[in-house]
Amino acid sequence: MPDAGLVAGGIVVVDKPGGMTSHDVVSRLRRILRTRKVGHAGTLDPMATGVLVCGVERGTKLLGHLALDTKAYTATIRLGAATTTDDAEGEVVSSADASGVEDGALAAAMAALTGEILQVPSSVSAIKIDGKRAYARVRAGETVEIPARPVTVSAFTLVERRGTDLDVVVECSSGTYVRALARDVGAALGVGGHLTALRRTRVGPFELTHARTLAELEAEPGLSLDLAGAVATAFPRRDVDAGGATDVAHGKRLPAAGLTGTYGVFAPDGRVLALMADAGGAAKPVVVLAPAGS
Repeated sequence: MPDAGLVAGGIVVVDKPGGMTSHDVVSRLRRILRTRKVGHAGTLDPMATGVLVCGVERGTKLLGHLALDTKAYTATIRLGAATTTDDAEGEVVSSADASGVEDGALAAAMAALTGEILQVPSSVSAIKIDGKRAYARVRAGETVEIPARPVTVSAFTLVERRGTDLDVVVECSSGTYVRALARDVGAALGVGGHLTALRRTRVGPFELTHARTLAELEAEPGLSLDLAGAVATAFPRRDVDAGGATDVAHGKRLPAAGLTGTYGVFAPDGRVLALMADAGGAAKPVVVLAPAGS
């Protein structure tokens, strides 16, 4: 691999291991890919594993525009104990015998937490309360009350019940806390509950099939998707002729494409030129990825 790092930007989808923060992963990628230009989208808690989307070089320009508003997880919920963090890393604050929870009651509790719901995020979340992260306030000994907010849980499905452990699949909107689902299903059943395992299998259009482990990246550094592939995966596509490509490279507007939202614009040779969006009868650049002279 060249000492200057990868010759082109794009996306690396990492299968994040447990015990690392998202920032830890970015630091490792910077060393592996020999570039400082690495960032991530869609933070994962240290306990969680799975899909973490990272931008490299010009791919970092995409991170703020990716539609990562839907996510999917596999998780394990343990009934019978509530914790300070709603997961296995916290201290147990209450416990109860959950062996008598009937399947019908469990199904009803999970159904009540499916659809458009109001969810109170975990007190140790990264949500800011009066300008300070909630988890920082909790660590400082403060009592934190976070208001409920609307989220969408499109699927909350029981895959297997192993005693008081529930293996579930969750599909949800961005901003949904799976550990809060664990807390709330346990509370609804009157026995408490917390999360013991969490694996993100998809964020937006990026899935585990795109992902590589850090060990795999160490052995063979490279991108999951180059810039063109990342844009084609994440956005609607618009192809332009040579004249249109020149205009886009110079940051000029194009005639509107009639597409909704942000879309990728591609040159005749397949290069991705920019992200653009229609407004007022014209297509305006959102971010130019291949400026003139690049």
